[in-house]
Amino acid sequence: MADDTARQAQTVLRLSGITKRFGALTANDAIDLDLKRGEIVALLGENGAGKTTLMNILFGHYVADAGAIEAFGKPLPPGDPRAALGAGIGMVHQHFTLADNLTVLENIALGTQSIWSPRLDRTSARARIARLSGEFGLSIDPSRAVSDLAVGERQRVEILKALYRDARILILDEPTAVLTPGETEALFATLKLLVAQGLSIIFISHKLKEVMAVADRVVVLRGGRLAGERRTAETTRQELAALMVGQEVALPNAAPREAGPVLLELRSVSTAATAGTPLRDVALRLHGGVITGIAGVSGNGQAALAGLLSGTLSPRSGQLLVGDAAPAGWSPCTALDRGIARIPEDRHAVGSIADMSVTENVISERYRTEFSRYGMIDWAAARRFAERLIADYDVKCPSPETRIRLLSGGNMQKLILGRALDPDPVVILANQPTRGLDIGAVAYVHARLIEARDRGAAVLLISEDLDEVLSLSDRVHVIADGEISRPFARGEKSISELGEMMAGHGLEVA
Repeated sequence: MADDTARQAQTVLRLSGITKRFGALTANDAIDLDLKRGEIVALLGENGAGKTTLMNILFGHYVADAGAIEAFGKPLPPGDPRAALGAGIGMVHQHFTLADNLTVLENIALGTQSIWSPRLDRTSARARIARLSGEFGLSIDPSRAVSDLAVGERQRVEILKALYRDARILILDEPTAVLTPGETEALFATLKLLVAQGLSIIFISHKLKEVMAVADRVVVLRGGRLAGERRTAETTRQELAALMVGQEVALPNAAPREAGPVLLELRSVSTAATAGTPLRDVALRLHGGVITGIAGVSGNGQAALAGLLSGTLSPRSGQLLVGDAAPAGWSPCTALDRGIARIPEDRHAVGSIADMSVTENVISERYRTEFSRYGMIDWAAARRFAERLIADYDVKCPSPETRIRLLSGGNMQKLILGRALDPDPVVILANQPTRGLDIGAVAYVHARLIEARDRGAAVLLISEDLDEVLSLSDRVHVIADGEISRPFARGEKSISELGEMMAGHGLEVA
């Protein structure tokens, strides 16, 4: 028993006094962090709190201005990613880095043998993968093509890649972001097996519920500094949220309300397979004064649905009705003219133009109709509009002339939200509106969407975060393989039932 206790108490990773500055900005300010053998430590913090910088220093992508790192009692050379890998540190990124055209075995073994080896020793690689799979409950067929794998299976491959390289410390970056509830439970079971075998894990997540369920300790960063450290058995979600943002945080309550008229309807709509999984004979009604949630695993037709509502995609068959009429010449301009606003899935790639100013970005969808006089942009009116959005939406921004890429993710999302909600739209497409945001920004976005609903707008919420869908939506549909279920009232289905439907089992199509 004493040996077990000593083994559990062994410190395998120690970051001491890590400081990193970018000009006048101090991203990390004398941060201390340690990780013990067989322990899961959650790393929490707002956007811009310093989590990513700290992990980049750990992996040698950045060099700290001050401080030191030890792995298994030995100094880790700064600025050397190979040294981090050689020390037994592995990372599973939120967005998987697998080659779809290769098999599971080839993805796992890629880059692990000498360049002088003429060919991959598939027999020994297969035997080692089988051993690791059995030991850690990561069942997968090494001969399958990665392109044929479900999301949860791809994550297993990513974890096996790290274990195959003898990782003893795993960094998991938002590991449940694209998983169904069932896949999340399977991942947590795997993590328990990993730590039981002596591995150590840093778990980066925005989901406080999951942090409380899986972590032994929680380290919270705020403004580049260590804001606090708690054992999960001795804290609450409310306390952790307050540590993250510096004050008490409460998510708004979306109290049920009576549905208004149908403002947008899809009747037996199918789309062409030009934007991932197409929609197949979909029926959907969006009522005024209602938040309609779409729950589903990424890649099941959400992109086609969002493209359809925003006008970048047209029905191949069926009807799209706004009010009681099918608009002619469906396009993004038509959608905007009919009062359909959008909060796009990717605020960087689609929602903004990085090197344009805040002013240019906030007028980008309406400059021809609202900020143009005699064919020229009225820049004075545009600047006043930008200043009003900055004030009304509490955007931390030096000036309307600031390039939008210099803003944090939360502040960029607030501007996109303001652009969509001002003036009052008829229909709001909110596609992953809080992805990557901290708890404070999430509460702000949710409150604004509820306000828009209460003013009579129809809100379509597309989210891979099932907790968000269930807490915010008045009615819920599940999307799987391009099909959309009949609507369910909030609370009508359990999380496990919705999870099964998200995986494509027992989908009750309208």
